[in-house]
Amino acid sequence: MISYLWAESKGHVIGMNGNLPWKLPADMHYFKQTTTNNIILAGNKTYKSFGRPLPHRLNIVLTHQKDNKFPDEVMVIHTLNDFLQFANNNKEKEIFVVGGAQIFKLLLPYVDRLYRTSIDYKFDGDTVMPKINYDEFNLNKETIGKLDSKNIYPHKFDVFERK
Repeated sequence: MISYLWAESKGHVIGMNGNLPWKLPADMHYFKQTTTNNIILAGNKTYKSFGRPLPHRLNIVLTHQKDNKFPDEVMVIHTLNDFLQFANNNKEKEIFVVGGAQIFKLLLPYVDRLYRTSIDYKFDGDTVMPKINYDEFNLNKETIGKLDSKNIYPHKFDVFERK
């Protein structure tokens, strides 16, 4: 199963200068809780923004650049077809696509589930989430995030399933 996991603010902003434009510990906790002991797939730039392989996950980088060096524990896939073959061979597992925008756009026809954190605040950004036709998905779960001194932006966690 191929799933997307991302956070976006108003205007579908997902990034600024290769990083998240906000600090929202509740979303970081949600990301960690959801992806731990699972498979994550990131593009080259998104993976590099992590600074290291994320622990307790199979880290996969989808990149057409063959000269990049990655740690031994990172699986590198160079083509869409190779990734789709990997996903087909691992149907019983959930593969979390975590960005960036080019990867989200490339894999949109193949995604089964969406995990979206919506932040009700307008941030400046240089990267936006590609357009998703939500008519093709059912909203299965909506959880309103709690506000506190560390999580100051109104937010919610939504899970959608492809119809």
